[in-house]
Amino acid sequence: MSEKPTIVQMFLSALAAMFGVQSSQNHARDFSAGHTWTWMLLGVVVMALFVVFVIFLVTWALSMAGA
Repeated sequence: MSEKPTIVQMFLSALAAMFGVQSSQNHARDFSAGHTWTWMLLGVVVMALFVVFVIFLVTWALSMAGA
C-alpha cells in the first residue's frame, strides 16, 4: 500500500473524512503515502468550499422564500 493517492482521491478522501464515512482501506492508504501539509491544506480548502456552498444555499433559500 505504498502507492501515492491522486489529487482526486485525496479530495474525495477529505470529503469522506469530513462526513465521517472514510473507509479503513482509504484511511490506511492516505496516512501511509501522504504528506501532512498537503492533507492540512486540502482540509482547509474542502472546509472553505463547504462554507461557501452553505452560504450560497442559504442565500438561495432565502431568496426563494421572499426574504
